Amino acid sequence: MANVTTNLPGADQFVLQSTIGAYTDEAYTNAKKLTGTAIVGDNPMISTDTETFIGQMRWMKPLNPVVNNASLTDATDGQKTSYSSDYATYVKAARTHGAEKVNLQSLVTGQDGLAKISRDFSETRTQDEHNALLSILKGVAISEALLGAGNASGQVGLGGQTFDNDPKSKRNGFYVDLGASKSIVDATSAIQGAARAENFLKAFGMAYKDYEPEFAYLVTSPETMASLRSANLVDQTTVTEGSVTFTTIFGGKFRLIQTRASQGMSTAELAKVNGGGGVDIVGTKTSFIVLPGSLAMRSLAVPDAVEITRDGNKYKGGGVTSIWYRWGFVMHPAGYSWAGSQEDFASDAAYKSAIVAGTPTALTAVADATTASGTWTRKTDSVLSLGILPVFHS
Repeated sequence: MANVTTNLPGADQFVLQSTIGAYTDEAYTNAKKLTGTAIVGDNPMISTDTETFIGQMRWMKPLNPVVNNASLTDATDGQKTSYSSDYATYVKAARTHGAEKVNLQSLVTGQDGLAKISRDFSETRTQDEHNALLSILKGVAISEALLGAGNASGQVGLGGQTFDNDPKSKRNGFYVDLGASKSIVDATSAIQGAARAENFLKAFGMAYKDYEPEFAYLVTSPETMASLRSANLVDQTTVTEGSVTFTTIFGGKFRLIQTRASQGMSTAELAKVNGGGGVDIVGTKTSFIVLPGSLAMRSLAVPDAVEITRDGNKYKGGGVTSIWYRWGFVMHPAGYSWAGSQEDFASDAAYKSAIVAGTPTALTAVADATTASGTWTRKTDSVLSLGILPVFHS
């Protein structure tokens, strides 16, 4: 029987049959979500009850102790150890999602249009939170790249992390640039098996040096995942966390999170970063090595989380019904402070913007990269306290 589409403005979303049959739902094929993994944790210091768009959390900084050599002959006062505290700013995000239906459309479509919206709301929300997380990862990468490849620290950047740089250096961005090297190099007669993925181990060691964690999560693209499999590096033993099972490499050193979602900077963005006067980033692709709980997330108690409104006057008295879902959250990377707008809810674009003269600006719109910094300001003294490591490669 032939299919037709109604041309009625209030019901043009439906394919109709002369004999009405049941609808089925097409499966979602969005990129795999990162918010359901252990890279997202909680931070009890984040309060969702603050009155403005932002909040602040405080902590005591590590001591730099002064140890005196006691004397029975020198009456000079001993030098005292000083201590200090710091704070980081976090920002709220509030999102909405809604739809409407013409009340009488079900007489010709046999379907309640809002039922689909309600059924799939959880998918909509989790996808939005995943997009926010990915934007924060990119924003952190941009912020750190502007330190090493620019002069966001007030001095010309010295590049990314090496085996020898000072972890407290503000002139070294917390990233590793593998340059023209691939994350998984091609096999040769001399390079086989685990040696093909040595660059990931090098990047991990450069970043954390003698403070290297026991394991981390490696956010990989399908291309990188295929290379790992072809090198026969994927462990036979998996790791299960809650309801999520991870494949691993190097005996569990890296737990693999595969997603096709774009992780890197565009060619235009990378060109802006490299115009900052520091050490240029050569790698054009990006993978992330992330420690557990490196992003804190807390949900906001949004008023009127679900609201249904009706207007019986529309469509000559036939009426329309609208439904709106509202949700909010605070998502914050460990070791950083929000440097973006404090007068608006954060958007995905804001999470990965640059800051020029205190004004949030899209990275591609930055006129002079030497004046730009990132929207995430590093607050820890040492990069060894950070948990998001961008790895640039080819």
